[in-house]
Amino acid sequence: MTLRVLLADDQALLRGAFRMLLDSADDITVVGEAGDGREAVRLTRALRPDVVVMDIRMPEVDGLTATSEICADPELRASRILILTTYETDEYVAQALRAGAGGFIGKGIGAEDLAEAVRTIAAGDTLLSPAATRSLVARFLATPDNAAPYRPELLAALTPREREMVALVATGLSNQEIAERMFLSPFTVRAHVQRAMTKLEARDRAQLVVIAYRTGLAHAALDGDPDRLP
Repeated sequence: MTLRVLLADDQALLRGAFRMLLDSADDITVVGEAGDGREAVRLTRALRPDVVVMDIRMPEVDGLTATSEICADPELRASRILILTTYETDEYVAQALRAGAGGFIGKGIGAEDLAEAVRTIAAGDTLLSPAATRSLVARFLATPDNAAPYRPELLAALTPREREMVALVATGLSNQEIAERMFLSPFTVRAHVQRAMTKLEARDRAQLVVIAYRTGLAHAALDGDPDRLP
């Protein structure tokens, strides 16, 4: 299957470079380019790409605002957002995750790494490493903000094993790493994670991280005390 990508960046030269890098992959094709956030939203609605590679700082409508608008539209649920920016600050990463982005990488990334990032995001996984997840989410995502809280009845719908999986996802572990830790198959772990995403109405693993911190599921996992899971 060929992954369809939309590029959103206000610099035409960079868009051209990214297009060349991604089009060189056998399983990826760039289907459109946007020069600002407003155009990115419009083209996402028109083209329905699998992944939108989104810059943050763009004129008129910035990438974070565009990401929020895309992720809030149920009809665009299948389009994942990969933030690709020069400004790799903790606050930007936190805002991107709150907006619904599935990953956050810097523009210094290599060609093969960029293609792999697109594949990762398209699969519904997050690009945050365990170290980045701990330092970033502990500092920002657990801090109260103006975002609407997740409804308690959704969290109550999780089984104990699903809660445990969500907590481990929040530490940045991959399905393979969780499987090794829990002595389960990666397929079983993926099934639990997918069910938890459906019950919590999460677009992807990045949103699971946000939910885990806002509900307190993540803290016990980071402290190594699974018995404290809410």
